Amino acid sequence: MKILFRRIHLYLGLASGLLILVVCFTGGILVFEKELEQAWHPERYFVTTATTSRLSLAQLTDAVKTAKPKGKISSFKVYSDPARTMEVNLAGEDKGGKGGPGGKAGQPEQRTEAPGADARGQQRGGPDQAEARGIAGGKGERGGPGGKGGPGGKGRNVGPRLFVNPYTGAVIDEINPRETFFHFMEEIHRGLVAGRTGKLIMGINSIVFLFILGTGIVLWWPTARKNLTQRLKVKWGSSWKRLNHDFHIVLGFYTSIFLLIMALTGVGMSFDWVGNTINTLTNSPKQRPEPPTSTVPTAGGVTFGADAALQAAQRQIPAAVSYSVQVPKEPTGSIQVGMLRPDALTERATDDVYFDQYSGQVLRQTTYGQQPVGQRIRGLFKPVHTGAIFGWPTKVLAFVIVVLGFTFPITGTILWWNRTNKAKKKPRKLVAA
Repeated sequence: MKILFRRIHLYLGLASGLLILVVCFTGGILVFEKELEQAWHPERYFVTTATTSRLSLAQLTDAVKTAKPKGKISSFKVYSDPARTMEVNLAGEDKGGKGGPGGKAGQPEQRTEAPGADARGQQRGGPDQAEARGIAGGKGERGGPGGKGGPGGKGRNVGPRLFVNPYTGAVIDEINPRETFFHFMEEIHRGLVAGRTGKLIMGINSIVFLFILGTGIVLWWPTARKNLTQRLKVKWGSSWKRLNHDFHIVLGFYTSIFLLIMALTGVGMSFDWVGNTINTLTNSPKQRPEPPTSTVPTAGGVTFGADAALQAAQRQIPAAVSYSVQVPKEPTGSIQVGMLRPDALTERATDDVYFDQYSGQVLRQTTYGQQPVGQRIRGLFKPVHTGAIFGWPTKVLAFVIVVLGFTFPITGTILWWNRTNKAKKKPRKLVAA
């Protein structure tokens, strides 16, 4: 039986080894995306704390309109840290997909529950590039992230992000999240920059990797208990062939459980059927509920703006790390504020509140714990996959694991090559004798 598993392990490893190298290399870069971004561009994310108070969102809106007359603000990201800049997301160009905004001709836009997206199908403004891009890896549902009418699909472009000094209103920097170095790395990691075909290939590669890990554990398992010790230790000081063998076998065993988790979450982010299955098993809705609507008054204008919504949210959770304020696009739209608690499990684990943009009435309020179970599980895919789930300790662990994962296709190929040459030399020795 082990011969069969060895052949499966070998052939799958040789077939997908190059893709595994690419995934581990790009994955190692993406683990510290947030930290590297802030280290490379500190002026973009941090300002000198001023003695004056911060400007209001209305004042910052005027400052942004002066710098970007044609820009339309879609959301603000306000940090409690006084040294952080404020992030202002501008609405992207809406191409309308095939026949209209958000989907096929004659069909309304639908909202999905892809992690990282709010009920409007927009990305919650996060502190790093990856959060703004979302993690939906498959085709997506019609009108949702990754679909034909949602962000990341054909129907809408992601607008630029401005980094604004909250004390002076000066626009410090401007980026397009889809034109950054890390977004390019993520495109390679998730789909080889080959669109849906590439994402399908990488999704299948994740499944293949699961078989490689499973057969590897079977092959590692010692037939005798006395052989267990040598399977758990690297014999330092041995020949390079023996060290190569131990690096592949021993280190492969220690990292297998972590690589298994990464591969499983990678599959979950690549195929919609995984999320649909989780929703079915947890009795969770497949789509997010429609955002509540504001009641348009018969006379008068806006009486409750973004500043009032932010102040109301700050009264609810004064110690929140950040507040994401989504500005309504339509007269009937509501103002959404996402509040990130200091003890939040992930950067997407926000408590959300919707306000009537005219009266200020709370239309809906949902804590992270009240969200559907399926939605919360899917929201954990990316932080678990990247190691961001528990901060620096798990990030360092994830980095070490992907670096070792990068070596396994190399050590495995060398191991196969050495065994092949050894098998060829045996008949030659017999003939010579």
